[in-house]
Amino acid sequence: GITSSKTVLVFLNLIFWGAAGILCYVGAYVFITYDDYDHFFEDVYALFPAVVIIAVGALLFIIGLIGCCATIRESRCGLATFVFILLLVFVTEVVVVVLGYVYRAKVENEVDRSIQKVYKTYNGTNSDAASRAIDYVQRQLHCCGIHNYSDWENTDWFKETKNQSVPLSCCRETAKSCNGSLANPSDLYAEGCEALVVKKLQEILMHVIWAALAFAAIQLLGMLCACIVLCRRSRDPAYELLITGGTYA
Repeated sequence: GITSSKTVLVFLNLIFWGAAGILCYVGAYVFITYDDYDHFFEDVYALFPAVVIIAVGALLFIIGLIGCCATIRESRCGLATFVFILLLVFVTEVVVVVLGYVYRAKVENEVDRSIQKVYKTYNGTNSDAASRAIDYVQRQLHCCGIHNYSDWENTDWFKETKNQSVPLSCCRETAKSCNGSLANPSDLYAEGCEALVVKKLQEILMHVIWAALAFAAIQLLGMLCACIVLCRRSRDPAYELLITGGTYA
């Protein structure tokens, strides 16, 4: 009935406020995490879905307020506005999902192209952004080299140092006396970084995709409940007269 639909609608509006905070958190998480891997995926437009998610989160605060006021006051105009805005946000989230999948598909090729260049520019100093990025990724993802630690032998840094060693960031956490020497390969991470960077970036984009899909489903339910309330009002003249203070014979 109309009362149950209104109750569900009020509850959904409260969920929208919670969703707004979650969406903003997801968007911020994507920005912060992407910053650690931006040397390996240079297409800044990949952040566009995260930007939209944050904007949608901010808009959901306003949507929740409009929806609550319109439902409590039983305003037909307010509910119609509420449905229209929800529809726009729903379409936006569908676009976010599509873009998320598009950039997720591009990650592997982009990383394959960029990671070669980044490793070639490694010089082992903290002042160099590319060097810091490689050391960070190797420590965080527990990897070494592009495909494995032997890739370091083809870098200018390795040839210039002439000590037959890879960066210390390649050392396993359990190898306490590791100095990066290729003479002790068991002390080094065996897995290459390219596959793990691709996996990490794809996981980041999946956070955006799942968040958009989840809240798009909630918005569909919100639009359905609002439409039920609007339809019941337009079809029930007694209800309309009661609200406006008229009489019904």
